[in-house]
Amino acid sequence: MKTLFSNLRFKPVLFASMLLGLFFVSSCDKDDDDDMVDNRPYTISGNASGSQMVPAVSGTGTGTITGTYNPEDRSFTYTSNWSGLTGAPMSAGFYNGASGASGTAVGTAWTIPTEATATGSLNGTITLTPEQANQLTSGNWYYSYGTTANPSGEVRGQITATR
Repeated sequence: MKTLFSNLRFKPVLFASMLLGLFFVSSCDKDDDDDMVDNRPYTISGNASGSQMVPAVSGTGTGTITGTYNPEDRSFTYTSNWSGLTGAPMSAGFYNGASGASGTAVGTAWTIPTEATATGSLNGTITLTPEQANQLTSGNWYYSYGTTANPSGEVRGQITATR
């Protein structure tokens, strides 16, 4: 009788120890979660106007950019449209700079078709460096179109990257 009683007394302790051990084992983390990379693509957008230029440019010109950035292969595909410029764009491209601040050119200038007019469209794909990708996804890129009347830029649009 004494042996039966002593076995019953230790069963709850044994059961609690097993539950506690199971809890600790199941709550362990292999610490590989931090190594996970989110490769979902970004949607790119941005509207351009003369008021975003630094300094601001008055006029009726506008622009848009749409596209995607794929972090898996760092490819950035875009389509940009412009309209109402004082003439055909003579220059255009991407820049690294916060909203309201002048920036520095990123990569090579866009190739403007010779038949371009005050309204038009162009598209392209570029491969970004890791630093450029970080700048783009942090909201520090913009695009700009320059014309003969405004060679330093007639319209500018800050680029937004969202998932």
